[in-house]
Amino acid sequence: MDPMTANLATEALPDLTLYAYGAYLGIAVPLTVWVGRTLVKNGRYFLLDAFGQNTELADAVNKLLAVGFYLINLGMVSRNVRWSPEMTNWPSVVRYSADNVGWAMLVIGGMHFFNLFILSRMRKNGLARLAPPPVLPSSHLARAASTVSPV
Repeated sequence: MDPMTANLATEALPDLTLYAYGAYLGIAVPLTVWVGRTLVKNGRYFLLDAFGQNTELADAVNKLLAVGFYLINLGMVSRNVRWSPEMTNWPSVVRYSADNVGWAMLVIGGMHFFNLFILSRMRKNGLARLAPPPVLPSSHLARAASTVSPV
């Protein structure tokens, strides 16, 4: 074994874990904050419609949804910070960061569509309550004689 190869074998590979954590948190946290702010800003109009223009109720629900969104997503982002013995080269750092950011995006998207589903149901029920009652029929039609003969 030549001296250069022996030196490389005994030299410890750099631990890139902190770089991986920094890349992951540097992408996931701002992404979560940006999505949260966008949902709060644009969700207000949807909530106003869902709650029959009740501004106080729509704003209160919007703030509660934002708190839940941040708690769940930032908690998941924090939970995904974990050590891996394989983070000894840059491709493993990119793989770690991309995998965790991808999961964060899937959770954010899933929560978004779940919230839209629930709010659209609430809106539908609210609009049904605001609709005028159905009109009673003023007359009945006579049944037409059946042209099919019994067998």
